[in-house]
Amino acid sequence: MTSSIFSGAKVLVTGGLGFIGSNLAHRLVGLGADVTLMDSLIPEYGGLEYNIADIRARVVVHIEDVRDPDAVARLVKGQNFLFNLAGQTSHVDSMTDPKTDLEINAAAQLSILEACRRHNPGVKLVFASTRQLYGRPQYLPVDEKHPIRPVDVNGINKLAGEWYHLLYNNVYGIRACALRLTNTYGPRMRVRDARQTFLGIWIRNVIEGAPILVYGEGTQLRDFNYVDDAIDALFAAATNPGSEGEVFNLGATDVISLKDLAAKLISLHGSGSCQIVPFPPERKAIDIGDYYSNFAKIRSELGWTPKVGLDEGLRRTLDYFSKYGRHYWSNP
Repeated sequence: MTSSIFSGAKVLVTGGLGFIGSNLAHRLVGLGADVTLMDSLIPEYGGLEYNIADIRARVVVHIEDVRDPDAVARLVKGQNFLFNLAGQTSHVDSMTDPKTDLEINAAAQLSILEACRRHNPGVKLVFASTRQLYGRPQYLPVDEKHPIRPVDVNGINKLAGEWYHLLYNNVYGIRACALRLTNTYGPRMRVRDARQTFLGIWIRNVIEGAPILVYGEGTQLRDFNYVDDAIDALFAAATNPGSEGEVFNLGATDVISLKDLAAKLISLHGSGSCQIVPFPPERKAIDIGDYYSNFAKIRSELGWTPKVGLDEGLRRTLDYFSKYGRHYWSNP
Protein backbone atom coordinates (compact mmCIF):
# COMPACT_ATOMS: atom_id res chain seq x y z
CA MET A 1 0.00 0.00 0.00
CA THR A 2 2.73 2.48 0.98
CA SER A 3 4.76 1.69 -2.14
CA SER A 4 1.84 2.50 -4.44
CA ILE A 5 1.03 5.75 -2.62
CA PHE A 6 4.55 7.15 -2.88
CA SER A 7 5.36 5.86 -6.36
CA GLY A 8 5.52 8.95 -8.54
CA ALA A 9 4.45 11.23 -5.67
CA LYS A 10 6.16 14.59 -5.20
CA VAL A 11 7.66 14.73 -1.71
CA LEU A 12 9.44 17.59 0.05
CA VAL A 13 11.57 16.84 3.11
CA THR A 14 12.78 19.77 5.21
CA GLY A 15 15.95 18.92 7.07
CA GLY A 16 16.48 16.45 4.24
CA LEU A 17 20.26 16.11 4.61
CA GLY A 18 19.99 15.41 8.33
CA PHE A 19 19.74 12.13 10.19
CA ILE A 20 16.08 11.19 9.83
CA GLY A 21 15.58 13.20 6.65
CA SER A 22 18.35 11.43 4.73
CA ASN A 23 17.20 7.98 5.85
CA LEU A 24 13.67 8.95 4.81
CA ALA A 25 15.00 10.09 1.44
CA HIS A 26 16.60 6.69 0.84
CA ARG A 27 13.30 4.94 1.55
CA LEU A 28 11.31 7.34 -0.64
CA VAL A 29 13.71 6.94 -3.57
CA GLY A 30 13.36 3.18 -3.26
CA LEU A 31 9.58 3.58 -3.48
CA GLY A 32 9.81 5.63 -6.67
CA ALA A 33 8.96 9.04 -5.23
CA ASP A 34 10.02 12.35 -6.76
CA VAL A 35 12.06 13.64 -3.80
CA THR A 36 13.12 17.21 -3.02
CA LEU A 37 15.36 17.83 -0.02
CA MET A 38 15.66 21.19 1.71
CA ASP A 39 18.46 21.76 4.21
CA SER A 40 20.43 24.74 5.48
CA LEU A 41 23.60 22.71 6.16
CA ILE A 42 24.30 24.85 9.22
CA PRO A 43 27.34 23.11 10.82
CA GLU A 44 25.82 23.00 14.32
CA TYR A 45 22.87 20.97 13.07
CA GLY A 46 22.61 17.52 11.56
CA GLY A 47 22.82 18.06 7.81
CA LEU A 48 25.63 16.35 5.92
CA GLU A 49 25.91 15.91 2.16
CA TYR A 50 27.56 12.53 2.62
CA ASN A 51 24.24 11.26 4.02
CA ILE A 52 22.81 11.12 0.48
CA ALA A 53 26.00 10.40 -1.46
CA ASP A 54 24.66 7.14 -2.88
CA ILE A 55 21.32 8.65 -4.03
CA ARG A 56 22.50 12.16 -4.96
CA ALA A 57 21.61 11.73 -8.63
CA ARG A 58 18.07 10.60 -7.74
CA VAL A 59 16.99 13.54 -5.55
CA VAL A 60 16.79 17.31 -5.93
CA VAL A 61 18.65 19.24 -3.22
CA HIS A 62 18.10 22.87 -2.25
CA ILE A 63 20.51 24.38 0.26
CA GLU A 64 17.96 26.73 1.76
CA ASP A 65 16.91 27.74 5.27
CA VAL A 66 13.36 27.20 6.53
CA ARG A 67 13.61 30.69 8.02
CA ASP A 68 13.52 32.06 4.45
CA PRO A 69 9.79 32.39 3.60
CA ASP A 70 10.44 32.97 -0.10
CA ALA A 71 12.43 29.73 -0.41
CA VAL A 72 9.77 27.81 1.49
CA ALA A 73 6.97 29.23 -0.65
CA ARG A 74 8.82 28.26 -3.82
CA LEU A 75 9.54 24.70 -2.71
CA VAL A 76 6.12 23.72 -1.32
CA LYS A 77 4.39 24.33 -4.64
CA GLY A 78 3.21 21.15 -6.33
CA GLN A 79 4.23 18.78 -3.52
CA ASN A 80 1.93 15.92 -2.53
CA PHE A 81 3.62 15.29 0.82
CA LEU A 82 5.74 17.42 3.13
CA PHE A 83 7.78 15.74 5.87
CA ASN A 84 8.69 18.66 8.11
CA LEU A 85 11.82 17.49 9.91
CA ALA A 86 13.93 20.67 10.01
CA GLY A 87 14.62 21.88 13.52
CA GLN A 88 17.06 22.92 16.18
CA THR A 89 17.37 19.83 18.38
CA SER A 90 19.86 20.74 21.12
CA HIS A 91 18.19 21.34 24.47
CA VAL A 92 21.29 23.03 25.90
CA ASP A 93 21.68 25.27 22.82
CA SER A 94 18.05 26.30 23.16
CA MET A 95 18.86 27.68 26.60
CA THR A 96 22.02 29.52 25.56
CA ASP A 97 20.57 30.83 22.26
CA PRO A 98 16.79 30.88 22.74
CA LYS A 99 16.13 33.35 19.92
CA THR A 100 17.54 31.04 17.25
CA ASP A 101 15.54 28.16 18.66
CA LEU A 102 12.41 30.32 18.52
CA GLU A 103 13.09 31.31 14.91
CA ILE A 104 13.61 27.75 13.68
CA ASN A 105 11.26 25.67 15.82
CA ALA A 106 8.34 28.11 16.03
CA ALA A 107 8.42 31.10 13.67
CA ALA A 108 9.70 29.16 10.67
CA GLN A 109 7.01 26.54 11.20
CA LEU A 110 4.38 29.24 10.89
CA SER A 111 6.00 30.37 7.61
CA ILE A 112 5.91 26.81 6.28
CA LEU A 113 2.23 26.48 7.09
CA GLU A 114 1.43 29.87 5.57
CA ALA A 115 3.23 28.81 2.40
CA CYS A 116 1.12 25.67 2.29
CA ARG A 117 -2.09 27.63 2.87
CA ARG A 118 -1.29 30.12 0.10
CA HIS A 119 0.43 27.92 -2.46
CA ASN A 120 -0.45 24.25 -1.81
CA PRO A 121 -3.44 23.72 0.50
CA GLY A 122 -3.82 20.10 -0.63
CA VAL A 123 -0.43 18.91 0.66
CA LYS A 124 -0.27 16.28 3.45
CA LEU A 125 2.11 17.45 6.16
CA VAL A 126 3.78 15.44 8.94
CA PHE A 127 5.64 17.38 11.63
CA ALA A 128 8.45 15.84 13.69
CA SER A 129 7.79 16.89 17.29
CA THR A 130 9.45 15.66 20.49
CA ARG A 131 8.71 13.94 23.78
CA GLN A 132 10.70 16.74 25.46
CA LEU A 133 7.60 18.92 25.61
CA TYR A 134 6.12 16.71 28.35
CA GLY A 135 8.89 17.72 30.74
CA ARG A 136 9.44 15.63 33.88
CA PRO A 137 6.90 12.80 33.82
CA GLN A 138 4.18 12.70 36.44
CA TYR A 139 3.46 9.06 35.54
CA LEU A 140 4.91 6.36 33.32
CA PRO A 141 4.52 5.37 30.58
CA VAL A 142 3.67 8.84 29.25
CA ASP A 143 0.62 9.00 27.00
CA GLU A 144 -0.70 11.90 24.91
CA LYS A 145 -2.99 13.02 27.77
CA HIS A 146 -0.02 13.69 30.05
CA PRO A 147 0.33 17.36 31.13
CA ILE A 148 2.55 19.48 28.91
CA ARG A 149 5.26 21.10 31.02
CA PRO A 150 8.47 21.71 29.04
CA VAL A 151 11.67 22.14 31.04
CA ASP A 152 13.59 24.02 28.36
CA VAL A 153 13.15 26.55 25.56
CA ASN A 154 13.36 23.81 22.95
CA GLY A 155 10.32 22.03 24.38
CA ILE A 156 8.26 25.23 24.40
CA ASN A 157 9.13 26.15 20.84
CA LYS A 158 8.58 22.62 19.51
CA LEU A 159 5.18 22.67 21.22
CA ALA A 160 4.34 25.94 19.47
CA GLY A 161 5.42 24.48 16.13
CA GLU A 162 3.32 21.40 16.76
CA TRP A 163 0.23 23.38 17.69
CA TYR A 164 0.58 25.64 14.66
CA HIS A 165 0.29 22.49 12.53
CA LEU A 166 -2.83 21.35 14.36
CA LEU A 167 -4.36 24.83 14.16
CA TYR A 168 -3.85 25.04 10.39
CA ASN A 169 -5.38 21.58 10.08
CA ASN A 170 -8.43 22.54 12.10
CA VAL A 171 -8.97 26.06 10.74
CA TYR A 172 -7.67 25.97 7.16
CA GLY A 173 -7.95 22.29 6.30
CA ILE A 174 -4.21 21.85 5.78
CA ARG A 175 -3.93 18.11 6.43
CA ALA A 176 -1.34 18.03 9.19
CA CYS A 177 -0.34 15.89 12.15
CA ALA A 178 2.57 15.57 14.57
CA LEU A 179 4.68 12.69 15.84
CA ARG A 180 6.36 13.05 19.21
CA LEU A 181 9.65 11.28 18.65
CA THR A 182 11.68 9.72 21.45
CA ASN A 183 15.43 9.06 21.20
CA THR A 184 15.65 8.10 17.54
CA TYR A 185 18.98 6.53 16.61
CA GLY A 186 20.67 4.70 13.75
CA PRO A 187 22.92 5.19 10.71
CA ARG A 188 23.58 8.79 9.61
CA MET A 189 22.83 10.23 13.06
CA ARG A 190 24.96 13.11 14.34
CA VAL A 191 27.83 11.61 16.32
CA ARG A 192 30.42 14.37 16.51
CA ASP A 193 28.76 15.83 19.61
CA ALA A 194 25.64 15.46 21.76
CA ARG A 195 23.61 18.21 20.05
CA GLN A 196 21.19 15.76 18.46
CA THR A 197 21.21 12.92 20.98
CA PHE A 198 23.60 11.73 23.67
CA LEU A 199 23.62 8.29 22.06
CA GLY A 200 25.48 9.68 19.07
CA ILE A 201 28.55 10.68 21.03
CA TRP A 202 28.35 7.39 22.95
CA ILE A 203 28.54 5.50 19.64
CA ARG A 204 31.55 7.53 18.57
CA ASN A 205 33.32 7.10 21.89
CA VAL A 206 32.91 3.34 22.03
CA ILE A 207 34.22 2.98 18.47
CA GLU A 208 37.18 5.30 19.10
CA GLY A 209 38.00 3.74 22.45
CA ALA A 210 37.07 6.76 24.57
CA PRO A 211 34.99 6.23 27.73
CA ILE A 212 31.25 6.62 27.64
CA LEU A 213 30.27 9.32 30.15
CA VAL A 214 26.99 8.60 31.94
CA TYR A 215 25.61 11.53 33.91
CA GLY A 216 24.15 11.21 37.40
CA GLU A 217 23.78 7.68 38.71
CA GLY A 218 22.90 6.20 35.34
CA THR A 219 19.57 4.88 36.58
CA GLN A 220 17.46 7.10 34.32
CA LEU A 221 15.13 5.02 32.17
CA ARG A 222 14.68 5.70 28.46
CA ASP A 223 13.07 4.19 25.37
CA PHE A 224 14.64 4.27 21.90
CA ASN A 225 13.40 3.98 18.33
CA TYR A 226 15.60 2.74 15.50
CA VAL A 227 15.36 5.14 12.56
CA ASP A 228 13.65 2.62 10.25
CA ASP A 229 10.81 2.35 12.75
CA ALA A 230 10.53 6.14 12.97
CA ILE A 231 10.26 6.28 9.17
CA ASP A 232 7.53 3.63 9.23
CA ALA A 233 5.65 5.91 11.63
CA LEU A 234 6.13 8.91 9.33
CA PHE A 235 4.74 6.86 6.44
CA ALA A 236 1.78 5.66 8.51
CA ALA A 237 0.95 9.23 9.48
CA ALA A 238 1.35 10.53 5.92
CA THR A 239 -0.85 7.91 4.28
CA ASN A 240 -3.65 7.56 6.82
CA PRO A 241 -6.42 10.21 6.91
CA GLY A 242 -7.02 9.28 10.54
CA SER A 243 -3.80 11.05 11.49
CA GLU A 244 -5.02 14.51 10.51
CA GLY A 245 -5.26 16.98 13.37
CA GLU A 246 -3.75 14.47 15.79
CA VAL A 247 -0.54 14.00 17.77
CA PHE A 248 1.00 10.59 18.38
CA ASN A 249 3.70 9.35 20.71
CA LEU A 250 6.36 7.04 19.38
CA GLY A 251 8.01 4.64 21.79
CA ALA A 252 9.36 1.17 22.43
CA THR A 253 8.81 -1.76 24.75
CA ASP A 254 12.47 -2.44 25.60
CA VAL A 255 12.98 0.32 28.20
CA ILE A 256 16.51 0.48 29.61
CA SER A 257 18.56 2.47 32.14
CA LEU A 258 21.40 4.58 30.81
CA LYS A 259 24.09 2.63 32.64
CA ASP A 260 22.69 -0.62 31.25
CA LEU A 261 22.56 0.93 27.79
CA ALA A 262 26.24 1.87 28.07
CA ALA A 263 27.10 -1.67 29.15
CA LYS A 264 25.09 -3.07 26.23
CA LEU A 265 26.94 -0.86 23.74
CA ILE A 266 30.30 -1.97 25.12
CA SER A 267 29.26 -5.61 24.99
CA LEU A 268 27.95 -5.38 21.42
CA HIS A 269 31.09 -3.61 20.24
CA GLY A 270 33.36 -6.02 22.09
CA SER A 271 35.34 -3.32 23.88
CA GLY A 272 34.99 0.03 25.61
CA SER A 273 34.58 1.57 29.02
CA CYS A 274 32.05 3.61 30.96
CA GLN A 275 32.35 6.29 33.63
CA ILE A 276 29.56 7.51 35.91
CA VAL A 277 30.11 11.27 36.29
CA PRO A 278 28.21 14.17 37.87
CA PHE A 279 25.76 16.12 35.74
CA PRO A 280 27.11 19.34 34.24
CA PRO A 281 24.99 22.12 35.79
CA GLU A 282 23.49 23.18 32.45
CA ARG A 283 22.28 19.63 31.79
CA LYS A 284 21.10 18.90 35.32
CA ALA A 285 18.80 21.93 35.20
CA ILE A 286 16.83 20.49 32.27
CA ASP A 287 17.12 16.74 32.90
CA ILE A 288 13.70 15.05 32.93
CA GLY A 289 14.59 11.92 34.92
CA ASP A 290 12.91 8.70 33.81
CA TYR A 291 10.95 8.78 30.56
CA TYR A 292 9.31 6.21 28.35
CA SER A 293 6.22 6.46 26.17
CA ASN A 294 2.84 4.87 25.91
CA PHE A 295 2.40 4.50 22.14
CA ALA A 296 -0.95 2.70 22.24
CA LYS A 297 -2.67 5.50 20.29
CA ILE A 298 -0.52 5.24 17.16
CA ARG A 299 -0.63 1.46 17.39
CA SER A 300 -4.42 1.34 17.51
CA GLU A 301 -5.22 4.22 15.14
CA LEU A 302 -2.45 3.97 12.53
CA GLY A 303 -1.28 0.39 12.99
CA TRP A 304 2.31 1.31 13.86
CA THR A 305 4.50 -0.63 16.23
CA PRO A 306 8.31 -0.73 16.39
CA LYS A 307 9.90 -3.76 14.75
CA VAL A 308 13.65 -3.35 15.38
CA GLY A 309 14.70 -4.30 18.89
CA LEU A 310 17.36 -2.35 20.76
CA ASP A 311 20.09 -4.97 20.39
CA GLU A 312 19.59 -5.28 16.63
CA GLY A 313 19.34 -1.52 16.14
CA LEU A 314 22.52 -0.87 18.08
CA ARG A 315 24.36 -3.57 16.12
CA ARG A 316 23.34 -1.96 12.83
CA THR A 317 24.35 1.47 14.08
CA LEU A 318 27.74 0.33 15.36
CA ASP A 319 28.39 -1.48 12.11
CA TYR A 320 27.55 1.60 10.04
CA PHE A 321 29.78 3.97 11.97
CA SER A 322 32.59 1.43 12.23
CA LYS A 323 32.65 1.48 8.42
CA TYR A 324 31.84 5.12 7.64
CA GLY A 325 32.59 7.02 10.84
CA ARG A 326 35.41 9.04 9.31
CA HIS A 327 32.76 11.01 7.39
CA TYR A 328 30.98 11.94 10.63
CA TRP A 329 33.56 12.55 13.36
CA SER A 330 34.21 16.18 12.50
CA ASN A 331 32.61 19.08 10.67
CA PRO A 332 32.77 18.76 6.88
